[in-house]
Amino acid sequence: MGMAGQEQEDYAEAPLDAERVWCETRRSPLEAPRPALFLDRDGTLIELEPYLSEPGKVRPIAGAGRMIARANAIGLPVIVITNQSGIDRGYYGWAAFAAVQRRLERLIGVEGARFDAVYACPHLPGGRAGEQAPGSLYRKPGPGMLLRAAEVLNLDLRRSWVVGDAASDLEAGLRAGLCRGWLVPTGYGARDAEAARSLTGAGFEVVVGRPIEALIGELDDLAAAL
Repeated sequence: MGMAGQEQEDYAEAPLDAERVWCETRRSPLEAPRPALFLDRDGTLIELEPYLSEPGKVRPIAGAGRMIARANAIGLPVIVITNQSGIDRGYYGWAAFAAVQRRLERLIGVEGARFDAVYACPHLPGGRAGEQAPGSLYRKPGPGMLLRAAEVLNLDLRRSWVVGDAASDLEAGLRAGLCRGWLVPTGYGARDAEAARSLTGAGFEVVVGRPIEALIGELDDLAAAL
């Protein structure tokens, strides 16, 4: 058994589903469907550190905490959706992922920010651990994490937004039926700007190159759909 497999087996608190996707929900299902804000983590909420596994290296991106706190204040569910293939590559395990996540939540918590749910997919590109095919529905650009969150929390995906630093983040939103994708300039944002723009189409608006803190002034438009 590889290092990641051993740590997954030992970490009894990991909220994993049958597909080994981390599914952590902190609120009850909504009584009526409402839009949500889906957020990538690495490169979007925190400075990009490939295969991050050390809590001491977590550095929140300026304005991220304040933006999330604003979304919380106006009643928008905030959902983290993150690819974590470092787990299936054997670089770290779920306990390390959880430690990084807790560190992030402590840092943004100082600004009054919180997450309503966290979804993390460990699957490798092209498939799950040890597989060449089929590709994972949950690994972005697959829409699986968004669809699962919508089912669990009773979200209205057609009025929801996704924020990320990679075109794959926005493509996951497009495939899940969201109405807007926001590509931040941090992380892989500059690299993926043109690919993100190409996703613009009927029913899906794409914003490219604006920092995450600029969302603070946009959230009232999303809240109007509540």
